[in-house]
Amino acid sequence: MNAPIAESDVQPMKDKQSEPDHRHLPIDKVGVRGLRFPIQVLDKARSLQNTVATIGMYVDLPHEFKGTHMSRFIEVLNSHGSIVHVENITDILHAMQAKLKASVAHIEMEFPFFLVKKAPVSGMESVMDYTARFDATATGKEIDFVLTVRAGVTTLCPCSKAISLYGAHNQRSQVTLQVRSRKAIWIEDLIALIESSASCELYSLLKRQDEKAVTERAYDNPVFVEDLVRNVALKLNAHPDVEWYKVESENFESIHSHNAYACIEKG
Repeated sequence: MNAPIAESDVQPMKDKQSEPDHRHLPIDKVGVRGLRFPIQVLDKARSLQNTVATIGMYVDLPHEFKGTHMSRFIEVLNSHGSIVHVENITDILHAMQAKLKASVAHIEMEFPFFLVKKAPVSGMESVMDYTARFDATATGKEIDFVLTVRAGVTTLCPCSKAISLYGAHNQRSQVTLQVRSRKAIWIEDLIALIESSASCELYSLLKRQDEKAVTERAYDNPVFVEDLVRNVALKLNAHPDVEWYKVESENFESIHSHNAYACIEKG
């Protein structure tokens, strides 16, 4: 059996990252990306929702240093427990600044978010998944936080309805909404805002009576991609806590080989 190696016998290893760099080029963001980690997010209905996020962590690197220490990002993340609560994102950012001797730190978390929805007529429940994302930056002690929500909806073409003797083409659309706000905004509230701006919302489970209802609802409420982003923007303009937003919609066209796209940014 081999005897353990004494610390005094271990030769010091070179720290290449800390060596000077002579190209005099600072790096805006350097770190790790694509890390999957369990997190907990606040859920309006159930208090907490457990999910898994894909995480990126970055810091700025002054021109005089050759590189950063990638392992320290993982150390910081794991030091906050096996499950990261989104409420301690600020603590994580400040820990990154201290651990990596950086003035600016960034963290991004993208994760599936789930809601239980009832079909409009049968009332049958099913689980719908959405995508949510947190982008947070610490510059010194200042924190910038952007919440992103991505939701699918149905849009029915007003032009198709107006010119056709019967029927109208519709499509599934993806709306991406980013907001900065004075106070925290529920993910569910942004999802509801998006869904109420479309021809009809999506469901994962529909019986025949439900399918009839959503088809007719969409037909009665046609919207172009331009209408969709404007509808969302009007609701955001009326929200007292929203300081900045960017709303994008991409319609996956059912009768064209291309998609339709629109975007409004304000703030």
